[in-house]
Amino acid sequence: MWAVARRQHLGAVTRERFETPDCDFVDVDWLPGRPDAPLLLVLHGLEGTARSHYIGGLFRQAAARGWRAGVLYFRSCSGEMNRLPRFYHSGDTGDLDHVLRAITTREPAVRVGAVGISIGGNVLLKWLGEQGDAAPEALAGAVAISVPFDLAACARMMDQGLPKILYTATFMRSLREKARAKARAYPGFVDLQAALRARTFAAYDRAVTAPLHGFTDEVDYWQRASSGPYLARIRRPTLLINALDDPFIPTSSLPDPRELPPAVRAEFVPNGGHVGFVEGRPWRASSWAERRAVEFLGSALDGLC
Repeated sequence: MWAVARRQHLGAVTRERFETPDCDFVDVDWLPGRPDAPLLLVLHGLEGTARSHYIGGLFRQAAARGWRAGVLYFRSCSGEMNRLPRFYHSGDTGDLDHVLRAITTREPAVRVGAVGISIGGNVLLKWLGEQGDAAPEALAGAVAISVPFDLAACARMMDQGLPKILYTATFMRSLREKARAKARAYPGFVDLQAALRARTFAAYDRAVTAPLHGFTDEVDYWQRASSGPYLARIRRPTLLINALDDPFIPTSSLPDPRELPPAVRAEFVPNGGHVGFVEGRPWRASSWAERRAVEFLGSALDGLC
């Protein structure tokens, strides 16, 4: 908490809007750089914004290497509500695929490294597994930090005890407010009263996420959206970073490193919390995971011809 409070936020960026095939949009904030420089693409966590501390940290790591960087905001997270009667969810890989392919089409020689944070990591890993060998050649490597590989296990952990009080309540306030705002444009798009009563992920996903995105119920959503079952299909160099003391993610839900495919490496460390991994002095704290992610991607990008 101290490190997050002390760290600087995202600096000057330029924004680009990508129109999606379903007539909605997603936004990307870009850190400018040389047109021929490698590109770091960041996927944020649940209800992440430009103020999320890890975005600024990763952008500074990229800038120190002379890279360009961009953060892809999930629908409704860029500061402007998306157009359609839908949001985003932990297994929604369509927008990532659309944006990455748009970038590689307009820049055929681009070299890309991707970092996903929390559910952004879940989206990134699920997409990599869905693509397998068909992932764009421009993608040199990927890093996923503090990933909820098993959404059901993580929801159970977040919906009780201290995590529910400290963390889930904050997420729910943001999600309920978005549901209220969307209902003003699309009355009846979900059972709004059930959404506003939600105080747990189970209740919210049952009232909003599942019916809005074509799942039978919250359990069906958690099962189909989890990245764990997709790890075996990943064929691009990928690093998994999780802390064993993560208050969101039970250690029993982490994949067995011995069962991962050759392209995937796991670094599960004793301490780090959820997207913490603090190193350095308290008044100059930085993130070990962010530094490690860019080091890993640097090796992958250097090896891409």
